[in-house]
Amino acid sequence: MQQPASSPDLTTRFVTSKDLIITVTISLIYLLFSKLLLGFKPEQLVLVIVFNALYYISLPTRKFITGFSIFIVYWIIFDSMKAFPNYRFNPVHIEGLYDAEKAVFGIQTAGGLITPNHYWLMHSSSFLDVLTGLFYLCWIPLPLAFATYMFYRSRSEFLRFAFTFIVVNFVGFTIYYTYPAAPPWYVDQYGYVFHPLTPGNTAGLARFDEYFGVKIFDGLYSKSSNVFAAMPSLHSAYPVIVLYYGLRNRLGAINLFFAFVTMGIFFSAVYNNHHYILDVIAGILTACTGIVLFNLLLKYNHRFLHFFKRLKLRIA
Repeated sequence: MQQPASSPDLTTRFVTSKDLIITVTISLIYLLFSKLLLGFKPEQLVLVIVFNALYYISLPTRKFITGFSIFIVYWIIFDSMKAFPNYRFNPVHIEGLYDAEKAVFGIQTAGGLITPNHYWLMHSSSFLDVLTGLFYLCWIPLPLAFATYMFYRSRSEFLRFAFTFIVVNFVGFTIYYTYPAAPPWYVDQYGYVFHPLTPGNTAGLARFDEYFGVKIFDGLYSKSSNVFAAMPSLHSAYPVIVLYYGLRNRLGAINLFFAFVTMGIFFSAVYNNHHYILDVIAGILTACTGIVLFNLLLKYNHRFLHFFKRLKLRIA
């Protein structure tokens, strides 16, 4: 009796010369691009190693990193913005935005009209320092954790969330370059004078670092892509996207947590002197705009819909 043919070697089926050529080429192009544009940084090499490791360890990890490549693209674009500061393209708004904040949301005190940022500088507490610092640490982990959950719950909803995240960022980046804006802490330190090479600043979040004797926010803001990108507040936009998709997928009580964190980040942005209330509102509108644009793109752009379906099959 003829013996059944043995199944082909898994490695032969899983690792092909085409895969190797594509991943090696993409990795080298990215490293060269980053080296020429920004100079070599260890995290660039780490990103390449992690991507290739997950791509070749197993089929499940390949699907995972293929899906999450959408977020990798976001990070690369965001990091590359350091080479193209928005203040080179349009004047930075400092005094006008500060005056608008006072006019709309100013708080009357014995010393005169002040912004909500200054009010909370005068009424800060260790409790709020710690609480708002924890809220602000949710900025990136919350959407990434939600994306991971959705990846295993529904690949279609994962892709919707991931692409919406990218669209919202593109809307935000467009506004950054159209309307460069200084954060509240800049006015406190430099007044209304524009200084193009201003480094990132932890502002009120320095109190969180001091309380715990760490340099978490100091490390984060020392790598800031652009100081003059306060409007809109993408810190405020990201949790809105999470909340929208939480509600869309009827996640029940967890949506109360998402709403709590969302409101906490809104407050933290103002309390820690990183954003005006106007920036927060702009961030909310940016999230809403990105959500609407993605839904329209998926509904009316047949090429994108075809690409979306093919990518869904690749990570299914």
